Amino acid sequence: MKFLHILFLLYPLGSLPAAKLSQVKDLFNKDDFSQWTKVNGEKVDKGWSIENGIVHRHAKGGDIITKGKFKDFELTFEWKISKAGNSGIKYRARGSLGLEYQVLDDQKHRDNKNPTHRAGSLYELVAAQDSKTLNPVGEWNKGRIFVRGNQIEHWLNGEKVVEITWGSEDWKKRFQKSKYHKNEGFGSWEGPILLQDHNDPAWYRNLKIQKL
Repeated sequence: MKFLHILFLLYPLGSLPAAKLSQVKDLFNKDDFSQWTKVNGEKVDKGWSIENGIVHRHAKGGDIITKGKFKDFELTFEWKISKAGNSGIKYRARGSLGLEYQVLDDQKHRDNKNPTHRAGSLYELVAAQDSKTLNPVGEWNKGRIFVRGNQIEHWLNGEKVVEITWGSEDWKKRFQKSKYHKNEGFGSWEGPILLQDHNDPAWYRNLKIQKL
C-alpha cells in the first residue's frame, strides 16, 4: 500500500512504530471467519472455507460480510477466479447492495460483453481501462480499492484502472443510467466489506484494510 511505502521511507526496517502498523487490519488474521458473518448476521458455516490464509467460495453459501463497517479506507487483496467464473468485492454496502470491484473471467464469462462488468471495473458504473494487466484464470491477481471522501479508485496488478468522484456530473450521469439509480445515497454509505457468492468458485487471500 502507498501508505506503508511512505512509512518505510520515514522509518528504517524494524523501527516502524507499532501504532502505525496496527492501523492495517488483516481481515483473516486468525485463518477463520471470526470477523465475518452472512448478510443476515448468521455464522459463516457452508459454501466458504479458509485454509492457509486462502478463502475459497466452493459451494452455495451466500454473500459474506465483515462485522466491521468502513467508509474511507484502503483495501488490498489478491483474487483468482474459476473458468467462466464471476464474483466480486462490494463495499460501502447495505445488505448485498454496494459499490463493487468486479472479479470475472473476462475471456469466458458471458458478462464480458459489458465493459463495466469486466474484471477490475466499478460494476455497472465505470469500466476498467482496456490496457489493464489481467492474469489468466487460475493465477492470482492483486487488487486495491481506495475510497476517501468522494474519491473512488480501483487498482489491478499495480495499475489504477478506475477513478471517479462520487457526486460529480460524470458520476450522476453514470448513476442515473445504472440499475442502482433508485437507491438514494448509493456509493456514499458506511458499510461492511462483502465477498460475493455468484454461484462460481472464487478465491481470495491477503485481505488487509486500513481506515483513512
